[in-house]
Amino acid sequence: MVERKTFQLSRKAIALVLAGGRGSRLQELTDRRAKPAVHFGGKFRIIDFALSNCVNSQLRRIGVVTQYKSHSLLRHLQRGWSFLHGEVNEFVDLLPAQQRIDEESWYRGTADAV
Repeated sequence: MVERKTFQLSRKAIALVLAGGRGSRLQELTDRRAKPAVHFGGKFRIIDFALSNCVNSQLRRIGVVTQYKSHSLLRHLQRGWSFLHGEVNEFVDLLPAQQRIDEESWYRGTADAV
């Protein structure tokens, strides 16, 4: 009989979802919104898949890094992912990109934001 070892993630663990992608290959779908904000399956967005995986894996401290045309994504996250309980340190924290005065170039992609 094979013994399965399970482990529990620390309650201090934070999931970081990279959601700043432009989605240039999606063309018309991402003209006005970030790739993670594109609709699928009715009322859902692409980012909901990653966030659901986090919550179902008991990761309830989540940071979402955004950049490209993130307004509709931010609105969706504020409206649809506010059910986590802040009083027990559960959250979806929005982390928009920032550019400093001394920096000439903007982030080059999702991984560059990290």
